[in-house]
Amino acid sequence: MPTSSRRPNFLLFITDQQRADHLGAYGNPVVRTPHLDALARRGWMADTCLVASPICMPNRASLMTGRMPSVHGARHNGIALPLDQQTFVERLRSTGYATALVGKSHLQNISGRGPLWPPKDSPPTDGEARRAPAGRLDQEWGPSWAADDDFDVDLPYYGFDTVRLVINHGDTAGGHYRRWLCRHHPDVAARVGPEHALPTPELELGRSRQAWRTRVPEELSTNAYVGDQTCALLQDFANSEQPFFLQCSFPDPHHPFTPTGRYWDMYAPEDMELPPSYHAGTSGPLPHLDWLHAQRDAGTAVKHTPAMFAASEREVREALALNYGSISHIDATVGGILARLAELKLDRDTVVLFTSDHGDYFGDHQLLWKGPLHYRGIIRVPLLWHDPQAGTGAGQVGRQLCSTIDIAPTILARAGCTPYNGIQGLSLLPAINDGVSLGRDDLLVEEEGQRTMFGFPGRTRMRTLCTATHRLSIYDGQDWGEIYDLATDPHENHNLWDQPDCAGLRRDLLHRLALAMMRYGDTSPHPTALA
Repeated sequence: MPTSSRRPNFLLFITDQQRADHLGAYGNPVVRTPHLDALARRGWMADTCLVASPICMPNRASLMTGRMPSVHGARHNGIALPLDQQTFVERLRSTGYATALVGKSHLQNISGRGPLWPPKDSPPTDGEARRAPAGRLDQEWGPSWAADDDFDVDLPYYGFDTVRLVINHGDTAGGHYRRWLCRHHPDVAARVGPEHALPTPELELGRSRQAWRTRVPEELSTNAYVGDQTCALLQDFANSEQPFFLQCSFPDPHHPFTPTGRYWDMYAPEDMELPPSYHAGTSGPLPHLDWLHAQRDAGTAVKHTPAMFAASEREVREALALNYGSISHIDATVGGILARLAELKLDRDTVVLFTSDHGDYFGDHQLLWKGPLHYRGIIRVPLLWHDPQAGTGAGQVGRQLCSTIDIAPTILARAGCTPYNGIQGLSLLPAINDGVSLGRDDLLVEEEGQRTMFGFPGRTRMRTLCTATHRLSIYDGQDWGEIYDLATDPHENHNLWDQPDCAGLRRDLLHRLALAMMRYGDTSPHPTALA
């Protein structure tokens, strides 16, 4: 049974595509998240936690490794995290922790669709400068899971001894979840997807297959599966003396939206408020934003993919309402898990964290989803930490700049593990426990993608530097960039890049960006000789 002297357990909740201000604890007055808000009141909350990259695979890989995408190798979606990369979960496992993952992983490719880059008419090449790493990089490949009931991951998987996968989003999600649904509830499994949905003729997002009213009942949804599997594992852990790390990873509230039962219409689109920047005027060079708006106005915007597009007011209101419903469902599931944690008397020894892999625009500057415009809504994520043993004052808000890459070293430090060489994040424990400054003045955000957009000749590549007061973003091959004064322009409406009186600011931020890119260069492995 657990005792106060044992090494701490860890329960990490992670959602998919949830911006920080879509929690009550972060000031949202509409979405109902009582359990997560209570967790924030009991513990520590990062005011500004920024992603290493606002894309699923690279930022999830950064969370696992504590390293930037340009260093760990999963630079954008479509490139699996190499199996030779150290993860903090492997480090915990090597020191005696039981490790388990329930839900979405997305450290390897899942879609079954071919890449968008390079284009088919690109000049031929003979092989790669970087050889493919050894090991299976197909373990989350959706088509293989669907075609072969025996297809599975090799354990341990990036350090996880136990894995219960949910692959992709919506009610058509696959992996272990789909097998469970087909085996135990075949009638429900046969009625998923937009073609079987309950009719919602008024739904604008339904026309682009970005939302449908599922026939899957609440108790059989992906959220319920993740919650039930997590509680079952907690029961197993309660019967062991071994400390555990358990990652509970929800595939929601990522689009397409299929909130089940009461969560579908818990919030009405008519009651949703558009963000302040939706109708605000903008200034400065913004050719990428203008390009997206022009596509919408010409009726040529592509709306059926995961990529961002300029949206109508109705589409934004629908997306907000359905997103809030999904988040409230997650919150209820988290509440059930935390109640079970307490029933098993594991709560006194378990550090609980909550975060997300990246955010979403949700109407910021009239956009939906995510993409290479680093507005605050997609690069800022929630980060909650509750440690029942540390004696940290309840309801503390950390004002330091924090990053997704800080989660790995913070967990390792709390577990009493030394970090491995090449980890780039900082332990947040001094800030959490004592309010000590991390000595960090800026953060780097990387983004590379497969898509060509904005009229650029090739795929979009960019880098962003964030300080406490400013954001600088630059794009590969472009002679313009973005600078925003976050203190006077928090909604990032006025790009200062070409303002004459900001030339000194631009030089300073570009210099700091160069230093940050050098600071986040790889230092692993250590040399084995002088030469």
